[in-house]
Amino acid sequence: MTLKLGVIGAGAIGQDHIRRCMQTLSGSRITAVNDINPDNAGSAVARYAADARIFDDPHALIRSDDVDAVIVTSWGATHEAFVLATIAAGKPVFCEKPLATTAEACRRIVEAEMKHGRRLVQVGFMRPYDAGYRALKATLDSGRIGEPLMLHCAHRNPRVGKNYTTDMAITDTLIHELHVLRWMLDDDYVSAQVLYPRKSGKALEHLRDPQIVLLETARGTRIDVEIFVNCQYGYDVQCEVIGELGIARLPEPSAVPLRSEAARSEAILMDWKERFIGAYDVELQDFIDGVRAGVLRGPDAWSGYCAAVAADACVAAQTSGAVTPISLPAAPAFYR
Repeated sequence: MTLKLGVIGAGAIGQDHIRRCMQTLSGSRITAVNDINPDNAGSAVARYAADARIFDDPHALIRSDDVDAVIVTSWGATHEAFVLATIAAGKPVFCEKPLATTAEACRRIVEAEMKHGRRLVQVGFMRPYDAGYRALKATLDSGRIGEPLMLHCAHRNPRVGKNYTTDMAITDTLIHELHVLRWMLDDDYVSAQVLYPRKSGKALEHLRDPQIVLLETARGTRIDVEIFVNCQYGYDVQCEVIGELGIARLPEPSAVPLRSEAARSEAILMDWKERFIGAYDVELQDFIDGVRAGVLRGPDAWSGYCAAVAADACVAAQTSGAVTPISLPAAPAFYR
């Protein structure tokens, strides 16, 4: 059976998912596309999915008999409505991060999915599918460096656009660390604090950049994450785990070492889509395979909710500067 996919949102990541479904992955094809900007939808269909139908109404796309499952890649504020509508239609949905922009909205999605009685939601957290993060987690799980005591992390972008705001450093950028570090440590967060170093002269007037987020887990592991979205030099994700017996680091992306022009050098990626291109391929293939098999295995709605709870606390800490508690209820049996 070839899975028929409808895509809501044909911006950068939406078009990239359409491309990979049509050109790289197996078992699916794009049959429907919607975007608030008709030109985006038309461009995506013309380039990658000539037989797909363009829908003016995203809810009509969700209800269409020619759509077996939905991929939501629209802007974050729309995610809740589209995911809830897809659950109501009884169809599986892959939703790019964030699952929703607040924990309360994520909770409504969790409750709707549990009421439906079957897992339908996979959240687009791609880092657990990245070979480097999987290798790092395997090292931690093996016990070779003992219990993790501290983590030093960084999430750096060369630059961001004028629409990027200070809170987006949490909701759009740190949200990846909030998910992947919880997954890697198998531990929940209990507090957050946000500190602001000296502001970069490359940051726009309305944006506080860089930021440092301090997290504590239930088992006492301390985490610091530097978010620097105007670092200029490249897209750079770092993670170092200090354990009782040793230190483990996230591997760098493969690059050819050069000796030229009186210097030794290695290229640094500038594009986040290139840094995690393999992980995006694997995660979306996992969603397609899971839908076809009737069992989704990727990051679930509860994981999206937990990341949102932590994100809400971090956004509050951006304003207060205080250590802000993070309180999570026990995971429902549905998600265990």
